[in-house]
Amino acid sequence: MDEKRDMNIEQLNHKTIEELNTEIVERKGIGHPDYIADASAESVSLALCNYYLKEFGTILHHNVDKGLVVGGRANPTFGGGYVEEPIYIIIAGRATSQVIKDREIIRIPVGCITINAVRQFIKENFRFLDPVKHVIVDYKIRPGSTDLVKVFELGRKTPLANDTSFGVSFAPLSQTEKLVLETEKYLNSKKVKSELPEVGEDIKVMGLRRKNEIELTIAAAMISHLIPDKDHYISVKEEVKRRIEDLAAKITDYPVKVKVNAADKIEKGVVYITVTGTSAESGDDGNTGRGNRVNGLITPCRPMSMEATAGKNPVSHVGKIYNVLAKIVAERIYNEVKGVREVYVKILGRIGWPINDPMYIDIQTILEPEYKIATIRGDIEGIVNEELNNITRITDLILKRKVEIF
Repeated sequence: MDEKRDMNIEQLNHKTIEELNTEIVERKGIGHPDYIADASAESVSLALCNYYLKEFGTILHHNVDKGLVVGGRANPTFGGGYVEEPIYIIIAGRATSQVIKDREIIRIPVGCITINAVRQFIKENFRFLDPVKHVIVDYKIRPGSTDLVKVFELGRKTPLANDTSFGVSFAPLSQTEKLVLETEKYLNSKKVKSELPEVGEDIKVMGLRRKNEIELTIAAAMISHLIPDKDHYISVKEEVKRRIEDLAAKITDYPVKVKVNAADKIEKGVVYITVTGTSAESGDDGNTGRGNRVNGLITPCRPMSMEATAGKNPVSHVGKIYNVLAKIVAERIYNEVKGVREVYVKILGRIGWPINDPMYIDIQTILEPEYKIATIRGDIEGIVNEELNNITRITDLILKRKVEIF
């Protein structure tokens, strides 16, 4: 199998991301409407997988990667507030809804599985967003088309790709990328929620590096009933700013400017407070695939896939599997192959082909001056082939949530 794989390995002769004058990086946090859309779709996929495995011993065909979060209406006020109209979440796609076994039709409760999975995600990740009172969960999930189901069934031993799609990733993360990623994770950590409960789950971080200086713009939804007045709001903002400045000093050598809730006009009463901790409560909508890529970031200065990883089945959909694989391969090449400064991985699959035999693999590297691509080509090929030969393990990593996909 290894020698048949169509693989390009080449050396790039341009600047690394850190050497460029400008870098833009974004991270949408747990409570952002786009993240909610991704997480809802993925929660449904995982719930279907677990049900299929329990009842039938295998993961049946499904793709539920079309999701929409329609913002509700809320009236947050200092010291209180209420939700006027609930958030509406709808999941759409295809899923096996019945199985014929021993001439008997066994129906699968796809609707109940969907609704319960989305509600469980909300329950586990939000403190003040009630999954029943504040959210309506709906679904339009139809049986899979016959041709794709057959492709899925044919690939029992080595799954066959059920789409023509590609995965993209890179390594390592730049200082700006690390800072943006860690800023959101920190603000949504249990530690911060315990010490600063006023900070909601909807955190969006935008990073801009101009040469040797980083500017972070942070949107942090505040919990209205925990903030009695403007002065308290200002103090929370200042504490968030101070904590992120301290965090930045541990992550990057660049000077960092931090701006929290830049749209505030406090003297006019314009502040970012929410009843539930998410902007989705009051008209901000979300869509599956508009959020973070497989490395948890949106990186317009780097190659990246526009594919929605969330909700796709983790057995045969290369739009999901190859993005995870590209990340694993990129990180291994950077960490294990001497002389690699940066590496970019692109993996293209073709519908109907075994997932361990991609249509094309493209590996691009930026090397230290004393290294040549010829001397490390074998090491790179070895890593790629090893991961492809064990590609079915990615399904298990996804099912056990051992790898982040957005």
